[in-house]
Amino acid sequence: MNALLLAAEEPQPPLIPHLDELVIGLIAFVIVFGFLAKKLLPNINKVLDERREAIEGGIEKAESAQIEAQSVLEQYKAQLAEARHEAARLRQEATEQGTALIQEMKAEGQRQREEIIAAGHAQIAADRKAASSALRQDVGKLATDLAAKLVGEALEDHARQSRTIDRFLDELEEKAEAVR
Repeated sequence: MNALLLAAEEPQPPLIPHLDELVIGLIAFVIVFGFLAKKLLPNINKVLDERREAIEGGIEKAESAQIEAQSVLEQYKAQLAEARHEAARLRQEATEQGTALIQEMKAEGQRQREEIIAAGHAQIAADRKAASSALRQDVGKLATDLAAKLVGEALEDHARQSRTIDRFLDELEEKAEAVR
């Protein structure tokens, strides 16, 4: 006991705790640690597990979304390639149809040109024939009037006039052809 009294009387260094305080602190620490390990630690682990599962689920969702996006991108690329192919095919068809239409229009234009030329030649031939007939009549009339004046008697016979005019014009045509 003396040692205890001596120890109680001697001043203790301030950094070294008393043994009874140390034991009480250690018992309190074990009680608090046990309480935390029994009650609080399972809740913390549960929250951490839930968070880990949420993160892993988010990663899996992100990976599945990325895979889905990749498949949608591939489908889009395939549709785009198909659309480009279809557009090229339509352009080719349009070019072929345009070429065929141009050929048809050229043929139709050529046919119309030939018809116009043929109609023009027919009109020229008809006009030439009409002009030739009118000219024959005028030349015949002038020739019979001139012949009547030269001969001094009227050439009233129509058949005779026609023969004379025809003969005269035939001679003129023969001279014209010989000159050519």
